[in-house]
Amino acid sequence: MSLYDLLIHGGTLVTATESSQGDVAIAEGRIVDLGPELSGTAREEIDARGLHVMAGVIDSHVHFNEPGRTEWEGIATGSRALAAGGATLFGDMPLNSTPPTINAENFELKVAAAKASSIVDFALWGGLVPGNREQLAELADKGVIGFKAFMSNSGIEDFAAADDLTLYEGMAQAALLGKIVAVHAEDEQITSALAQRALKQGRTGAYDFISSRPIIAELAAIERAILFASETGCALHIVHVSSGRGVSMVAEARARGIDVSCETCPHYLVLTEEDLETLGAIAKCAPPLRSAQEQNALWKQVQTGNVDFIASDHSPTPASMKTVSDDFFQIWGGISGCQSLLSLLLTEGYAQRGLPLHQISALTSFNVAQRYQLLAHKGLLTINADADIVLIDLQQHSVLRKQDLFYRHPHSPYIGESLRGQIVSTFVRGIKVFHQGIPIQQPIGQLVTPDLQ
Repeated sequence: MSLYDLLIHGGTLVTATESSQGDVAIAEGRIVDLGPELSGTAREEIDARGLHVMAGVIDSHVHFNEPGRTEWEGIATGSRALAAGGATLFGDMPLNSTPPTINAENFELKVAAAKASSIVDFALWGGLVPGNREQLAELADKGVIGFKAFMSNSGIEDFAAADDLTLYEGMAQAALLGKIVAVHAEDEQITSALAQRALKQGRTGAYDFISSRPIIAELAAIERAILFASETGCALHIVHVSSGRGVSMVAEARARGIDVSCETCPHYLVLTEEDLETLGAIAKCAPPLRSAQEQNALWKQVQTGNVDFIASDHSPTPASMKTVSDDFFQIWGGISGCQSLLSLLLTEGYAQRGLPLHQISALTSFNVAQRYQLLAHKGLLTINADADIVLIDLQQHSVLRKQDLFYRHPHSPYIGESLRGQIVSTFVRGIKVFHQGIPIQQPIGQLVTPDLQ
């Protein structure tokens, strides 16, 4: 008779393709058996009848700002918020931390910080900025997911936007290294000129900010990035696409044989530009929130499978940087949302729009691991995969309260929202990192690198 570390009984197992009743057996951090009514004994057994069992969320786009700006968030609080939201692995972006992850030395600084604080596993992005093309190879050797570049002003002084030549030559180098390039796709010439015009005319409100970053700026940048990817043979990923038309451009390019993917974020699927006017600074982001019509078009792209995955783009700051002022352009543009990613999709996607649970699992786990070459152990609810698992009670409803948030600064545009589904427990490699509202304190997170390293 088999002896397991953990045996989860009778849950509804949700994979990226289907749902079925069954048990999950875990030993030495891996899933070792799946099926109905597994026999054997375990050091711990969980009755999961009435619960759904999914692979843990992989949030591949967060800004935890450590080292250097830990007071904005930090990996300790950020990883606990992720665990509370059912996430087991995050991809930390190279900017907002100081120094930014643009060379091997800075990569090691962030690895050390994450190992010292994270209760979930982590992967790291490298940066593509003017002047660091020669450092891309050393970052690839260290095991970065890929390289992140901004096609518009990042808002961070030590992470400059990539001009066209920097992006083109950087993508050519990334192609040689077998690494993906992710871009923040907004056209700098359009956005900066419109912002300067608005400021000169004294137009500094929320809608003035939205008007300075129109969808055409997103589309122009996506088109240019796709052209560079086609010419260089580089794998390309467009982060936080805010419009259905932007996703359509990616889907059309992919149909032509270009290796391009895209993500969107919960805030574009849940909030609209009218919410920005109501909520104010807490809902400011770039690209900005769009109209309800544009949001519906984006949902259609999600439902038809043209959006590859959904990430939070968690970009927190102290409340003082989100304080409403007369000049909306001066307010920090970033949304705190990594703890709510899965719950929002279960609420707005599954309960409200009929998005199947298996598609939510694909959008938040399998597709991410597949795109970033992590499928050897991550993103799967299958034998031999890491036991990265979340247990969910879909019958529970709750209203998100400020005191429920594990962020360093507990503010979020989703406070007061009624959410479907309670995250009961989260496991990372079979270790229970969150259970019934309480995260563990001991850091157990490990660096995850692409499978082909």
